[in-house]
Amino acid sequence: MGWLAGELYTISMRERLTNLILLARCGLRFIRHGSAKKIPSYPRSVVIVQFGKLGDMVCTTPMFRAIKNTSPSTRVIVVGDKVGGQILAGNTDVDRYIVCGKDIRAALVELKKEGVQAGITAGPSIRAFCLLYLAGMPLVLAPRVEGSESSESRLYRLVRRLGVLMPHTIGSYAPREYLRLLEPLGIQTDDTTKHVAVAPEAAARVDALLRESRAESAFLVGISASAGNKIKNWLPERFAAVAEHLAGRYGATIVLIGGPGDKQESDAVRAHSPADMRCIDTTGALSVEELKALVARLGLFISVDTGPIYIAEALGVPTIDIVGPMDEREQPPIGERHAVVVPPFPRKPQLYIMSPGNYNYAEARRQAESISVAQVVAVADELMGRVHNAA
Repeated sequence: MGWLAGELYTISMRERLTNLILLARCGLRFIRHGSAKKIPSYPRSVVIVQFGKLGDMVCTTPMFRAIKNTSPSTRVIVVGDKVGGQILAGNTDVDRYIVCGKDIRAALVELKKEGVQAGITAGPSIRAFCLLYLAGMPLVLAPRVEGSESSESRLYRLVRRLGVLMPHTIGSYAPREYLRLLEPLGIQTDDTTKHVAVAPEAAARVDALLRESRAESAFLVGISASAGNKIKNWLPERFAAVAEHLAGRYGATIVLIGGPGDKQESDAVRAHSPADMRCIDTTGALSVEELKALVARLGLFISVDTGPIYIAEALGVPTIDIVGPMDEREQPPIGERHAVVVPPFPRKPQLYIMSPGNYNYAEARRQAESISVAQVVAVADELMGRVHNAA
C-alpha cells in the first residue's frame, strides 16, 4: 500500500504549490520542445522512478531484470527514496540509484547528466512524471490507472498527456502491471520474479546475532505484526497464538521483525506469548541490509501485508500474508511456497495499491479482525506440509 501514505493523500499546501510550479514548468517545456513520445529504437539507458514504499520497490525489480534480459548493455537507473536504495543494494540489474526527496532539483541535475533516452514512472505521481519530462527525455512512459479506485490526481491527469500511457488496472497483479510499461520499448514478459541481494557483511552480522541467541541451527519463523498503515494490522494476541502453535508443533524459534514504529505491536505479541517460548525480538534493531540477511535465514515468514513479506518472497522464503482489507489479487506473494489468508466472507476490499484512501475505516477493521487464529494455523500447517513434500 505504498501510495496510501504518499504525496497523493497527505499533501500539504506547500506541496500543492510545488506541484503547480512543476506543472507550469512542464507546460513551458512543451511549448519549446513538444511532448515526450519519441520511442527509441535502442535505448542506451532507461530510468525507472518508484516513489512507493519498501514492498513496492521489491515488486518493481522484475522490470529491471526484464530490461537486462532483453538488452544487457542498456544502463538501468532507478530513482526513489533512501530506503529504496538500501533495498536495491547489491542488485546487479541496477547500474545506478539516485535518491530523490520531495524537492526534485538535485535528482533532476543528476538525470540531465545521464542523457537518458527513456523514463518510466511506476506510479501515478506528478512529481515523478515532471522529474522525467523536465530532464529532457525523448520518451516518458506512465501508467493510466483504470478502475473506480484510481488514485490519479487532477494535476497528474493533465501532465501525463505529455508522455506515452500504458494501462494499470486496479485489482490486477501489480508486478505484472508494472511490466506493461516496458512494452513500448519492445520488452514483453510475464516473469514477475522479484530480486533482492544480501550483502555478505550483513549476513555475517545476522549469523553472529543468531549464534548469540543460540538459534543458529533453529527453525526460524519470522513474524511482523504491524504495517506502515496500521489499519491493516491483525490483533497481536492472535499472532501470539499462531506463534505458540508453531513453536509447539514444529519446535520453531520465533523472530519478531519490524521497524521502530512497530515496537508497540511486537511488545504486545511477546506479552501474550508463553514465557518459555523461544523468541528473538529484532524490532527496531536492524538496518535494511540486516533485515534482508535475517529474512534470508527464515524457514517461514508470517505478517500482515507489509514490505518485509516481499523481501521474503524474493529470497525464496515461504510466506503467509494476512491481507485483511487489502485486495489479495494485487500484490501478495504467489506460488506454491506462499499462502494468503483472506476474510471468511465475500467482501469488497477497502485498500488497493493505487487507491485514493477514501475507504471505510470500520469496514477495513472488520475485515482485518474477521480472520481467526484457526484460519491462519490451518494455512500454516498446510503450507508447511506442502513445502516439506516439495523439498
